[in-house]
Amino acid sequence: MQDKKQLITIKGTREGLTLFIDELCSFNEAIKELHDKIIKNKPKKDDPIVSVRIKLGNRYLEDDQDKQLTEIINQANGFKIDSIESEVIRKEDALKWKEDSKIKAINRIVRSGQVLEVKGDLLLIGDVNPGGKVVSTGNIYIMGNLYGIAHAGVDGDRNACIVASYMKPTQLRIADYISRAPDYESDGVYMECGLVDEGQDKIIIDRLQVLSNKRKELSRFERRVQNG
Repeated sequence: MQDKKQLITIKGTREGLTLFIDELCSFNEAIKELHDKIIKNKPKKDDPIVSVRIKLGNRYLEDDQDKQLTEIINQANGFKIDSIESEVIRKEDALKWKEDSKIKAINRIVRSGQVLEVKGDLLLIGDVNPGGKVVSTGNIYIMGNLYGIAHAGVDGDRNACIVASYMKPTQLRIADYISRAPDYESDGVYMECGLVDEGQDKIIIDRLQVLSNKRKELSRFERRVQNG
């Protein structure tokens, strides 16, 4: 007689435990086996709290299922959930991610007093005049002159960058970093980029070529932009 297939696999790591839940079984079956294994492996009263990473594979948890998991793996039993990882996301979350990562190509001039704000990366074909402002949750690429204000990574993405054909901005902002006047030459610079150097704790202006080394997550489209 074959042994019953394990629905829950627990592996010890240096950080704590990693718990794998079979993605094909019913959730109720998995919860029952998980409860039995957690009780069996429950730390002693004086032992430190054990961190648990849960890997769901191709399984998505509804809110009530997430709550059931949390109730079993909790500090009362000597465990705490460090993360719950799934290869599946909701359609709404996928559409939001697509919207946030999309490149918006816009052909216009941003004049004094105007603000152009987009989600995702901004590809502006035109100038940003003094007093104008462009804001993006992602990177900003300007195929023109940047004289005004550019704020990339507005939601906190410090890996965002700002690129312009000619850069002489009033101000550069990336996430919570704000540039200072000495950070760029008084005459402006051609085909360069602004990005956060956390070692120097400030925004720096550098050659476009550094992006491929400092921002390896750039997409193929972004690489084409950087190379002209």
